[in-house]
Amino acid sequence: MSSDAKIIEGYVKKIHFRNKDNGYTVLVLETKYGDWTCVGNFSMVSEGQYLELTGVEYDNPTYMETQFKVFSYVEKSPEDELGLERYLGSGMIKGVGEALAKRIVKKFKLDTFRIIEEEPERLAEVKGISSKKALDIATQFMEVKDMRDAMVFLAKYNISSHYAVKIYEEYGDKLYSIIKENPYRLASDINGIGFRTADEIAKSIGIEPDSSYRVCAGMEYTINDSLSDGYTYLPKAEFIKKAADFLQMQEDSSILENAFDTLKESSKIIVKDDESEGYRVYSPTLYHCERNVASKIVRINNAFSDSENDTIPNEKKTIKDIEKSLGVEFDELQRRAILETIKHGVTIITGGPGTGKTTIINAIIRYFKMQGMDMLLAAPTGRAAKRMKEATGCEAVTIHRLLEITGDPSSDRHFKFERDKYNPLETDVVIIDETSMVDILIMSSLLDAVAEGTRLILVGDVNQLPSVGPGNVLKDLIASDAFAVVKLNKIYRQGEGSRIVTNAHKINAGEKIPLDNNSKDFFLIPRTNPLEVASEVLGLVRDRMPKYTGVKPSEIQVLSPMKKGEAGVAALNQLLQEKLNPDINGKNSKVSGKNVFREGDKVMQIRNNYKLEWTLEDETGYTIDTGTGVFNGDMGVITHISEYSEELTVEFDEGHKVIYPFSFLDELDLAYSITIHKSQGSEYPVVIIPITSGPYMLYTRNLLYTAVTRAKKCVVIVGDMNAVDRMIANNNERKRYSGLKEAVIEFKGE
Repeated sequence: MSSDAKIIEGYVKKIHFRNKDNGYTVLVLETKYGDWTCVGNFSMVSEGQYLELTGVEYDNPTYMETQFKVFSYVEKSPEDELGLERYLGSGMIKGVGEALAKRIVKKFKLDTFRIIEEEPERLAEVKGISSKKALDIATQFMEVKDMRDAMVFLAKYNISSHYAVKIYEEYGDKLYSIIKENPYRLASDINGIGFRTADEIAKSIGIEPDSSYRVCAGMEYTINDSLSDGYTYLPKAEFIKKAADFLQMQEDSSILENAFDTLKESSKIIVKDDESEGYRVYSPTLYHCERNVASKIVRINNAFSDSENDTIPNEKKTIKDIEKSLGVEFDELQRRAILETIKHGVTIITGGPGTGKTTIINAIIRYFKMQGMDMLLAAPTGRAAKRMKEATGCEAVTIHRLLEITGDPSSDRHFKFERDKYNPLETDVVIIDETSMVDILIMSSLLDAVAEGTRLILVGDVNQLPSVGPGNVLKDLIASDAFAVVKLNKIYRQGEGSRIVTNAHKINAGEKIPLDNNSKDFFLIPRTNPLEVASEVLGLVRDRMPKYTGVKPSEIQVLSPMKKGEAGVAALNQLLQEKLNPDINGKNSKVSGKNVFREGDKVMQIRNNYKLEWTLEDETGYTIDTGTGVFNGDMGVITHISEYSEELTVEFDEGHKVIYPFSFLDELDLAYSITIHKSQGSEYPVVIIPITSGPYMLYTRNLLYTAVTRAKKCVVIVGDMNAVDRMIANNNERKRYSGLKEAVIEFKGE
């Protein structure tokens, strides 16, 4: 605490602003020496309360006034009748205004609070208060008191006011016994509170490390954490090993085995026998999602299997009509792709860059339009949906928007999809692009909304990196051999002298690529020292590529295989931010964790948030659309930062404006440089790929392939040519535990 800290006390006269997410409040405190504007985090305060505040004075240049920055505060009971009147009449008790509060205090004087708590029926002695209202006033008074007591209790464990309210609403006055007996319940019951927070509380109250509560909670955390590795399940042996490492216990501990049985019996985990791996351990959510995807997609496909669509009358004429309308001539594989989508309920079309996926989509759209059928187009990300719309001329949206995502405060997920099995999509055909990015969770929600009798067409590049979320959906569906699959392998799109498409296919085939710098759009700048690599990347982004390609520095995307190191994402973001958006001209900024966010910065959302609201404005600033949800990988620019309201505004690529409370800034990251994984589904005019030596398991062929295929105009690799060759030769992909293939085969056989 600062040596200049001082204590002031008085009544809360006015609350100017409160951020409900983090408790940040701006209020006016009436003291003996005048009014003070006070700013800080308050768990729960109301006008009329008497507070003792500890903090420092500081001059706020924005509002040109001296304010009091609060470090901590203590609520004190009113010491005189005026204080009692202010407290009761503050509005915290519904139906008690200033006039009624004055009459109550006039009747009971300094004994008012005791009367409310111990003899509430006596409130009916006051004019205007019935017996029923007296009990209602007392009930509300005690609820407010109980909540404030709970906030103070939870603050001792460094639990924020936001989560303290959620805990109180969940448990009520039982929270004291729950936290003292088994604080690990917080991790299961309260969305946003994880194992580590619960573990810190447990340590502080002396719960032993081998407590069954702790071990069960740690094992639950382990299976849920496997989502971040893309798994839908873990083999039991690996699950036990991971849990033991996380809890710092022996793998053969009987405590672990007992906890495993407890979780299984209580359905906190689902265990299935498997011939090759022994037992598979699932979280209930992912198990049911995987089974749902398998059963639904088989039923959608089967709805057409015995129909007259197995043969198409006048196939040749059908193809000719489509060719004529598009002004193209299809080869045999393209014709087959079109016909398969007509015949089957589910069709999968996969191929690399330039193999005609967009041409096939346009042909499919043209055919179904000719038949008078309705279609819906979607992709996993906003950028991918935008590209789909531009390529087809048809409306295309994100899958989340297709399913009509809305907020749902009653749900732990804070969202729901309006479109589901009870309210399915009203269409004849659903076309999904960039399906390699779709994880098992969103695929389950999508299929819930696709009615049997609707055609489902999945388009994507199976050789790209799998989805960031859990599952291996596209690859598993293809491997199941249960659906019509067309693999496009002929290159159609290849500009004169361009090497982007040809080199991408060479990489995918494991062939070395020419790095002689004789092309106009694919270059290697050899550097081995990571600091030299970083310096070269800066020069390319700031100066050389804008001049060479005519694109702005903001349109150039650096894609790095690594997060750490001098040429990794974190270091490059700091360097590029410093040079491209320096701290000048009075730009507002905000420090959050290891990041400094500044107005004008390029940023990315790094996890799905279904709660954040967005607005879309026209040129005049008029709001033309609103919605909820910002998703992993969405990119935008910071347009405004307000220390007063503790909020930051980002305008995303699609024009959506989102206001972030400062408490949500851990969901944003600088995006001058991003990982290759985060670039999936996006395209950029220019891509720069820094490649230094790195871990064998990470530096794989499909990682490089994914990076190269993100570029439209130009690719520049900066780094070690030998490392590039090693990546191309390394076709080892980290195994993803996913049971979708087997589940599809099972349901198909029923």
